[in-house]
Amino acid sequence: MGRSRTCHLPLFFPSPTGKVSKCQKFPHITFLILFVFLVLQFPDAAGYVGFANLPNQVHRKSVKKGFEFTLMVVGESGLGKSTLINSLFLTDLYPERYIPGAAEKIERTVQIEASTVEIEERGVKLRLTVVDTPGYGDAINSQDCFKTIIQYIDNQFERYLHDESGLNRRHIVDNRVHCCFYFISPFGHGLKPLDVEFMKAIHSKVNIVPVIAKADTLTLKERDRLKRRILDEIAEQGIKIYQLPDADSDEDEEFKEQTRVLKASIPFAVIGSNQLIEVKGKKIRGRLYPWGVVEVENPEHNDFLKLRTMLVTHMQDLQEVTQDLHYENFRSERLKRAGRAVDEEVLDKDQILLQKEAEVKTHGADLCI
Repeated sequence: MGRSRTCHLPLFFPSPTGKVSKCQKFPHITFLILFVFLVLQFPDAAGYVGFANLPNQVHRKSVKKGFEFTLMVVGESGLGKSTLINSLFLTDLYPERYIPGAAEKIERTVQIEASTVEIEERGVKLRLTVVDTPGYGDAINSQDCFKTIIQYIDNQFERYLHDESGLNRRHIVDNRVHCCFYFISPFGHGLKPLDVEFMKAIHSKVNIVPVIAKADTLTLKERDRLKRRILDEIAEQGIKIYQLPDADSDEDEEFKEQTRVLKASIPFAVIGSNQLIEVKGKKIRGRLYPWGVVEVENPEHNDFLKLRTMLVTHMQDLQEVTQDLHYENFRSERLKRAGRAVDEEVLDKDQILLQKEAEVKTHGADLCI
């Protein structure tokens, strides 16, 4: 039998016999053996490379690239859309906003105004685009006021499809509308005919989030009654609004409760204000009335915080629904139309060839005669 040699640990110290081992003669081999031993014994140690680090790679790449999100706000003038958007993102997107008079609104058409702002929080960059629709519902005849909005949504889909089908697809800018806040007036008894027709026209193209504006004009009972009425009319008319996804079973109880509360709050009854008011030595954003102060970020006064939480925590899901549902529907329909056009063009060419052949035969018969 051959003799076996043993490298005593620690490897860099002499053996008990005082002889120099082969492990000490080749320290680089010894270091490699030691490194492999430590990695196998302690896989969670710093510097470990494995599949468990894949989420970290995706996270770093996403943070470096940044995120894009497009939010559309639609509703009649005077419902506080601009104020709410400024309150949500703590910025002034409309510094020089022109408000037309009553005479100008008579024949006014719907316009599209897109404002883009770069927001950074804890190293994460968000390119936010807010699409406003001034003039919606202002004219005497509002029958076709939402055609401009639908055309804008379709144009963004068309633009993305064109960029996606091009040769250079590395830097595609996503301007597709991921979410639409539809503002409902608190002064009615539910949805107006214009509200129903508009939401029916766009619910297959964009994620609709219904919002009750100026909620401080309603008592708590009136607010709850209006919410129930709006939800009943939405279900009755077959309108598809954005449905928050259910929390996974492995989520913590706090997130599950948050999801349940958000679902129960739809449609969100909100108020907006950019004014800072001092209350009990603390500055808050709110609205000052003779009878007291309405706090924007107080969940007992309105659903502003819930709306903001919904938008932030489900921003990725809104983008995924836009990509997997609305955009895919548009893309498949667009490709079908293109396929039908090609088939019709081929049929036309075949008919022309048949006609030419018939003419040649007729001409040849005439020559023979």
